[in-house]
Amino acid sequence: MLQATNLGYRPDVPQKPCMHSPVIRSTSTWDAPGIEQFLLNAKIPVRLSCLSRNGAPLICSVWYLYDDGAIWCATQRSAQLAKLLQADQRCGFEVAGDAAPYRGVRGQGRASLSGDAGPALLLRLIDRYLQRRDSAFAQWLIARRDQEVAIRIEAQWLTSWDYSARMSI
Repeated sequence: MLQATNLGYRPDVPQKPCMHSPVIRSTSTWDAPGIEQFLLNAKIPVRLSCLSRNGAPLICSVWYLYDDGAIWCATQRSAQLAKLLQADQRCGFEVAGDAAPYRGVRGQGRASLSGDAGPALLLRLIDRYLQRRDSAFAQWLIARRDQEVAIRIEAQWLTSWDYSARMSI
């Protein structure tokens, strides 16, 4: 496993853009700065796809944040998602809402796991999605934080779409 310090993740520092230069598909609506802005500001789960042991895709929706040029998620160490990504780092992902106007970012990349970064990352995700740590759900998550692993996704290619103009919403 990679150590959190090797991944550029520092739990005390706010999210910042720093995309490492993945390929942006020619059909992408947004350029790299536009994609980064979307990933920094969208507060919806990422749909993360990995390969099961028999080669079939598995898709999970998990909270994410974008920091230091990577998409960061957390899951329990014992979760199937963590086990599958440990066995095969290849993944696909999409950050897109379900309501019009339809827009989002998708891509493929490689995932790496860090047990050391998991607990602090979970707290940042709680702050991002719940805005407080005192709810029953937040407390339940926090009580299990020692078993969290951080997932760092480094994109190999990205694309985006935005149908806002054509949908006139």
